Amino acid sequence: MMKETILAFSQEKAEPIWLQERRLAAFDKIESLPLPNIERVRFHRWNLGDGTIAVNDATANVPDFTALGDNPKLVQVGTQTLLEQLPAELMQKGLVFTDLQSALEEIPQVVEAYFGTALRYDEDKLAAYNYAYFNSAAVLYVPDNMEIETPLEGIYLQDSDSDVPFNKHILIIAGKNTKFSYIERFESIGGQTKKTSANISVEIIAGAGSQVSYSAIDRLGENVTAYISRRAKHDNDSSVDWAMGVMNEGHVIGDFDSDLVGNGSHANLKVVAASSGRQIQGIDTRVTNYGHNSVGHILQHGVILERGALTFNGIGHIVKGAKGADAQQESRVLMLSDKARSDANPILLIDENEVTAGHAASIGQVDPEDMYYLMSRGIDQKTAERLVIRGFLGAVITEIPSKDVRQELMSVLDSKLDKR
Repeated sequence: MMKETILAFSQEKAEPIWLQERRLAAFDKIESLPLPNIERVRFHRWNLGDGTIAVNDATANVPDFTALGDNPKLVQVGTQTLLEQLPAELMQKGLVFTDLQSALEEIPQVVEAYFGTALRYDEDKLAAYNYAYFNSAAVLYVPDNMEIETPLEGIYLQDSDSDVPFNKHILIIAGKNTKFSYIERFESIGGQTKKTSANISVEIIAGAGSQVSYSAIDRLGENVTAYISRRAKHDNDSSVDWAMGVMNEGHVIGDFDSDLVGNGSHANLKVVAASSGRQIQGIDTRVTNYGHNSVGHILQHGVILERGALTFNGIGHIVKGAKGADAQQESRVLMLSDKARSDANPILLIDENEVTAGHAASIGQVDPEDMYYLMSRGIDQKTAERLVIRGFLGAVITEIPSKDVRQELMSVLDSKLDKR
């Protein structure tokens, strides 16, 4: 019955046959596929999808568009697209930033060629679930040789007064020799009264010679149990600089992967995370070097408050034949409570000899001497802790090229700390 419901949903959206077939093939695979392998995180009993495919009703929870600025952007609330803002000159040059239905009308061959090439629908159970059940999607297409100075912004808001699952698929296609910045926000709005799940897949196709600066700030609410998959596929001499702030309030698995297929390709993944209350966060960050002289660096810092739990898995894999590859990683966690639980798990898989690789990992509590020094100068304990946390995460945040993103991450972190 559910298979027929998925097909009816797809037909109602006037999706092409190839996409209908992809949904149904994914549905057929769900039961037989394993869950993603996220080391040292027990998430197998989490509600990460109840087999519902539906759209949100109209909502009163609408952002104030006057406060969003005039840079190019796409705003979606639940399954509804509320705002598309693109300068005419960029549209005339072929830039597309819209929902999937519109993209299938404007650039159908491009979408068909790239949809699902960074993340296969049959890779694991949750990937298959996303392909079968996604109820909203967005496409960003930057044609060959285009450089965009103003950051592009995708704002994807989960209506917490709705129990419709937040199942979203985002496809970013960077043409050859393109250069642009993209900022992505996932955030819950409303009263946060209904429990639901989120299954989000982001695919980045980095064409040869492209330079993509990707920033993400995740702020889903405490009643949203989330699986967020981000995957990049790199062509020759392409680069993706990732900066991700995992600041959700509910349980979350973050699965962030870069496949360095092209020779000379680069991926720099920077992750900051904060876990509080009884929240469980598992962050799995992987770089796989396939191409010659490909470079993948992972830098992760996180803090844990109260009874929270945070696991960082850093995985660097240099496959046979990836001569001259470089894989480096650093994962560090700061605990502010004896009841906090943490793990920093470095994994290096090296199948080639002529390479460079290294890792560092640490877990620790706030240095009492740092706290004593600050409090001896008249700073109260809560403010002292805030300064220590900002300094610890600042080592990663300062590496983010966008000043606006750096400031916003600090602001989001402060708001999370204020809720303690």
